[in-house]
Amino acid sequence: MIAIGSDHGGFALKQEVMAYLEDKGIEYKDYGTYTKDSCDYPVYAKKVANAILSGECEKGILICGTGIGISITANKFKGIRAAVCHDCFSAQATREHNDANILAMGARVVGPGLALKIVDTFLNTEFSNDERHINRIKQIEE
Repeated sequence: MIAIGSDHGGFALKQEVMAYLEDKGIEYKDYGTYTKDSCDYPVYAKKVANAILSGECEKGILICGTGIGISITANKFKGIRAAVCHDCFSAQATREHNDANILAMGARVVGPGLALKIVDTFLNTEFSNDERHINRIKQIEE
């Protein structure tokens, strides 16, 4: 299950991503926001991070205007590795090397076409399990 959340700046792109997940038969849970009304991104970053940490969801997708603020908030939680990705190479590399569990994107940075390719790359790339990457993740968690 994928946890998904956004603020008002990412609301429209979140709708596109959810439609894409539905088309692919990928289960997700929407943690808000549910309108375009101005709101605070930390609320939704925390909900998605907690859903992953509780085991309710396996991975997450967070969207705000830039992807930066929402990822900073998510990364405050021990065990969360949120990566801002605005290209497919970054999405692939962060899964392979960092075992990132949250993809963050900026709706004001990427359009829906590219965003969906980034989502697909992130969700379909496995962690490499290379010892060097495992050791680095352990160091992050210390």
